[in-house]
Amino acid sequence: MTVEGDQGGGNRFWGEVAAFLTLFLDNVGVLIFLSAILVFTFNYPPEIILTRMIPGTAVGVFCGDLIYTWLAVRLRKKTGRTDVTAMPLGLDTPSTIGIAYAVLGPAYVATRDAELTWHIGMATLFMIGVVKIVTSFFGDWLQRVIPTAGLLGPLAGIGLLLLGFLPLLDVFGEPIAGLVALGTILAAVLARMEFPGRMPGVLVAVVLGTLIHLALGYGGHLPEFRPPSLEMRLCLPVFSLDFLESLPRSLPYLSLAVPFGIMTIIGGIDNTESARLAGDAYRSRGILLTEAFTSLIAAFFGGVAQTTPYIGHPAYKKMGGTCWYTLFTGAAIGVGAAIGLLSLFVALIPRAALAPIFIFIGFEMTRQAYQEAPPRHSPAVSICFLPVAANMVVIVLGQFLGALAATPDALPPRLQILHQSLTVLSNGFIVTGLLWGTMLACLIDGKRRPAVLCAVLCALFSLCGIIHSVLPSGGIYLPWQAAGSTHCLIAAGYGSMAVVFAVLRPGGVGKRNRSARDGGA
Repeated sequence: MTVEGDQGGGNRFWGEVAAFLTLFLDNVGVLIFLSAILVFTFNYPPEIILTRMIPGTAVGVFCGDLIYTWLAVRLRKKTGRTDVTAMPLGLDTPSTIGIAYAVLGPAYVATRDAELTWHIGMATLFMIGVVKIVTSFFGDWLQRVIPTAGLLGPLAGIGLLLLGFLPLLDVFGEPIAGLVALGTILAAVLARMEFPGRMPGVLVAVVLGTLIHLALGYGGHLPEFRPPSLEMRLCLPVFSLDFLESLPRSLPYLSLAVPFGIMTIIGGIDNTESARLAGDAYRSRGILLTEAFTSLIAAFFGGVAQTTPYIGHPAYKKMGGTCWYTLFTGAAIGVGAAIGLLSLFVALIPRAALAPIFIFIGFEMTRQAYQEAPPRHSPAVSICFLPVAANMVVIVLGQFLGALAATPDALPPRLQILHQSLTVLSNGFIVTGLLWGTMLACLIDGKRRPAVLCAVLCALFSLCGIIHSVLPSGGIYLPWQAAGSTHCLIAAGYGSMAVVFAVLRPGGVGKRNRSARDGGA
């Protein structure tokens, strides 16, 4: 695969810079979203966020990016290739937003104790790390048995909807700053247009968006503008076991920790497969154990958000990133958090200026899923989008209800049913997409038994809330503990689907697909 880094020393340098800035700003963007949710939605004091949560969370990114750099250098020596791109590692966006809305915010509202809430967040991250360590040992096996459409389809849905559409709302929240930044990203990164001096488009987009945001804010044209504090102070992360005392109070959030942990492990498998298809064949176990241990380590230093291999490895390769952009990112995140620079960026850079970066990564995820899956499996990729769409709607609707201090019970009965359906479809959306995409890909290929197995797994997982949880929190439960019969009806539906698959026989399309595959072998 040809990348910018192969075209000369100057391009290699700017390609590395562009990849570094994208990964660095991705992490900063997640921290900005975390801070904004806690401060503006739940009135959480920003002091603990800036001096405790951010430095502690940065420890996981620092350690993880250093390890991923070492893995890339090792792969480079093994293969003799100079264009090896390190796996990008950063803070997981969906679970960070989920922890903010479902753990930290509600805990603070219930206790009004900012420090206890922080400790509950650390304990939840600790439980996530344990879950990830246990499940990471099954990564290679899962990668072998799941079709590409099942692996990449959920990520494509996340890319187009969560990383594509949701940030677009921030772009139009500040249309001048947002659209200028978006246009710069589209022209420089996707269309490969060059700025004077070959300045990286990512840097230009963020600088222009931030300057416009500040100019409009100080000019009185942004109603919610708050002048950023430019104060910097030393915020060294401190190792502590105090949060373990809050572990019993965090157990109710175990039902969230398990899905969040499994979600990123599955995402890590997908991302490793994505990197392999782009030319960098990493072992999934090393990738997964790194994200598991770095998430666990961050909890002991005050972190509240888990690390994960970032989606869009091919995008970083296309920019020209090699082994070193992750090293620079880890150092910048670690040192920047310790000296207060990261907190300064969080306070200074607007979401509208960062949103186009997420949109670009989302485009690359979607493109690769359709490109790498066999053309006949394109419907299997597309079906993975549907649970993600439900999750996107639930996130937006939750913001409206939260701003109005309302609950779904206050909605009219018909809307309550609609909200419940959206919630059920949304909960466990990554696992749902993976099973749906795999099931449909197997059906298209005439593989009846694996399709039956997928339907049975959907039924079993529905009974205990791993997918389609009937709880608003998305928590898991034993079948007899859940109120109502919705989970049983969903499981019965999947069971009936399995029976349908079992009694049918492959038709002409399935036979032709199998014949073509066998002939190609």
